[in-house]
Amino acid sequence: MRIRSGKERGAGRYAFLVAAGILLSRIAGLIRQRVFAHYFGQISDAADAFNAAFRIPNLLQNLFGEGVLSASFIPVYAGLLARGDDEESGRVAGAVASILALVISLLVLAGVLAAPLLIHVLAPGFSGEKRELAIRLVRILFPGAGLLVFSAWCLGILNSHRRFFISYAAPVIWNFAMIGTLLGWGGRVGQFPLAVALAWGSVAGSALQVCVQLPWVLRLARGLRPSLRLASEHVRTVLRSFVPVFFSRGVVQISAYVDTMIASLLPTGALAALANAQLLYTLPVSLFGMSVSAAELPVMSGAVAKEAEAAAYLRRRLDAGLRQIAFFIVPTAIAFLALGDVIAAAIFQTGRFTRADAVYVWGILAGSTIGLLASTLGRLYSSSYYAMIDPHTPLRYAAIRVALTGALGYCFAVPLPPVLGIEPRWGVAGLMASGGIAAWVEFTLLRRTMNRRIGVTGLAPGYTVRLFAASLCAAAAGWAVKLAMGTPHPIVAAVAILPAYGIVYIAMALALRIDEVRSLVNRLR
Repeated sequence: MRIRSGKERGAGRYAFLVAAGILLSRIAGLIRQRVFAHYFGQISDAADAFNAAFRIPNLLQNLFGEGVLSASFIPVYAGLLARGDDEESGRVAGAVASILALVISLLVLAGVLAAPLLIHVLAPGFSGEKRELAIRLVRILFPGAGLLVFSAWCLGILNSHRRFFISYAAPVIWNFAMIGTLLGWGGRVGQFPLAVALAWGSVAGSALQVCVQLPWVLRLARGLRPSLRLASEHVRTVLRSFVPVFFSRGVVQISAYVDTMIASLLPTGALAALANAQLLYTLPVSLFGMSVSAAELPVMSGAVAKEAEAAAYLRRRLDAGLRQIAFFIVPTAIAFLALGDVIAAAIFQTGRFTRADAVYVWGILAGSTIGLLASTLGRLYSSSYYAMIDPHTPLRYAAIRVALTGALGYCFAVPLPPVLGIEPRWGVAGLMASGGIAAWVEFTLLRRTMNRRIGVTGLAPGYTVRLFAASLCAAAAGWAVKLAMGTPHPIVAAVAILPAYGIVYIAMALALRIDEVRSLVNRLR
């Protein structure tokens, strides 16, 4: 039996809502980072300390937050909703919330107490006042990260009920809290006290982000019953899935912290530049990869719970999702590679952040483009495994990716630049490039195993070639405008160059008969 087309069209609408919410939150994040760059610059001990400290408590959010709860909780909860079992779904949601509250409280306490050890391990290059500031910031930020885990639990409830926009737009208020802190204290105190104030602003924003979602959650999850009971088989299924997904997310986070450790060994400014490049890099991953994956997960989970021919449905959804992701990611990667300096300057170049800093971020961003497509396509394949209640396969391949990233990352970042006769600070670009190579290995393994289970999936070679052809034509147009303009204000340059790039890409996609562009035009209409 084929799942009705209305559900499939609905999945596209859900992806649009996720993307809209993510776009708003990412725009707010870019504004926050621009304001941060204005007050801290890039070659700054305070900026390095804050960026390193910010990563450490975020381990809680990343390990227990959206990715883990989406992969372990949503398939079970959405399956119960699809079968109309509201009472059991409420019990499952309440039990997960209670267990999460207990575990996170203990981990927050441990993180606050162990802050000096964490800084010693994860930022070994820090010393003196820079190290002391990082320790203080970690202790402030840990409770806020714990609150963001509960925001992710709210997201799981809302997504399962097909309420996508509010859950992904909620981080806007967190970003605004930090922006308000920077604007309020930025001109009144030095960089070290400002970093401390910003950490407190982050905690306040985390609390506000949870409060925005709670009314919606309580309205939708009417049978919500907080408890620590593990008698339900469905709760045990969530916990069994949680463990491998936790370790899967864990090995990915280990990769991020290995990057931080390696970057801390490079000259001052490397960590801040890495954070700025990753902010730009993760924007398309979240906007296009996460939006499609997040929208498809509850739809796939409900279909697997009810449909006999789930394999055919998953294959159809995967192929459509892969095409949709690639349509946006391929031109984004080419834009980062060809026009990364324009993008970085428009967003960050202000105050102490100079043109040379923007070029530095561009170089790092260019290294990241190697694995951009693989990372985003891999997210959708992982979501398909989670919908099938198989978190173990993504775990195995994530571990392989992390091992490759660590080994290649050190080689590319530390010994390779001197061998090539370039400045050591450019090792950060090699660090990002090594992650891209590892991402392609992981993606290849995920696709090969999935194809053995449900049949052949993936992007058609001809479709991929047409995407790259359209993107390269757009890059040529962008460069022509860039050369004609000279050196105007960064924002003026971006307003002229980037729209030209986008218009030419859309026009070429139409000329090359790429179906996704017609859907985009119709949706915009």
